[in-house]
Amino acid sequence: MSINAWKIQPAGPASDFLADLGLVDHHVHGVVRENPSVESFTNMITESDRTPRSLDEAMNTQVGFATRRWVAPLLGLEPSASAGDYFHRRIELGADHVNATLLKASGISHYFIETGYRGDEIYGPSGMAEVSGAKVDEVIRIETIAEKVALSGTSAKGFAESFISALAKESENAVGLKSIVAYRIGLDFDPTPPSDQEVEVAAGKWLAEVESTGKSRVSDPVLLRHLIFAGASLNKPFQFHIGYGDPDLHLDRCDPLLMTDLIRDFESRNIPVMLLHTYPYQRNAGYLAQMFRNIFIDVGLAINYSGARSGAIIAESLELAPFHKILFSSDAWGLPELTYLGAMLFRRGLGELLDSFIARGDWSVNDALGVARAIGHDNALAAYGLTK
Repeated sequence: MSINAWKIQPAGPASDFLADLGLVDHHVHGVVRENPSVESFTNMITESDRTPRSLDEAMNTQVGFATRRWVAPLLGLEPSASAGDYFHRRIELGADHVNATLLKASGISHYFIETGYRGDEIYGPSGMAEVSGAKVDEVIRIETIAEKVALSGTSAKGFAESFISALAKESENAVGLKSIVAYRIGLDFDPTPPSDQEVEVAAGKWLAEVESTGKSRVSDPVLLRHLIFAGASLNKPFQFHIGYGDPDLHLDRCDPLLMTDLIRDFESRNIPVMLLHTYPYQRNAGYLAQMFRNIFIDVGLAINYSGARSGAIIAESLELAPFHKILFSSDAWGLPELTYLGAMLFRRGLGELLDSFIARGDWSVNDALGVARAIGHDNALAAYGLTK
């Protein structure tokens, strides 16, 4: 089966162009190194942290149907093979084969990898480069660095200096930073830096909790604000989780409009802000991208999980956002199926949309191909200050 068998027949010029474009995935995680158990596979194929009761239940979703339809043939199965047959074949082939096959079939030529979540279970940057054959850069999650600092030993008074020193060292060769403040307290936080005294007091309380419990999760609003503004001092592109995610967050507090004042501050510092995922707030994110010079958006994660409906989400992301402000990401974690589907459904959804513009006479072919290349490849490199 051709890896481009998803193309509409006959394919239009934008779909043809996107089929062969090496994508830059500006936000993604590594894939698991070992064969997953049924339980771990079912956990990874859903964004919820509630384990599905069976493999059939886990695959009874848009992403499950898309996996059975589009990934199964890459593993030597008939399209829309049963969930049981799919999983059995996957285990039979082994993680090394499945990872290499699906990552290479994705056509992603450059990954920006973030390893701050369960990094011991997945390939890091060097492992992903080896298994995929693609170029890999790294993005550093600021909360993970703070939690490492807390566990390594520091004082309340010395925390601020220890954190920025560790973050600067860890991110020296990274292309950007990332915050998951949306998960910890939502995006409706005070958009101003806390005072040194506030940080010291908050750090003292947190470090005492870490010492007594052995758990280092940082969730204090003062400390999270400090991490963000300390990270901003490094003048690197800054990713923020927006919208859709697991039940650890409150989705109503993950609307990017809640960050407007912080966005203004970062704009004054000339710091690019990447609004990740954005579903179901992709239209709000598009508004922000139009209003502010420093805002870039994607609809990653929602693409692979929405399967046959992903084209509608992609289309909405092109309504208001300037076309040089839209990026591609898969935000896949653990399963290479999610990486492949993120890329394949992006190519199909954007290609069909742009071809419809061409067919109606709204856009020229050259304009459509230029936008396709920009969103799939060039925009990320430009936004992160990398060469093409």
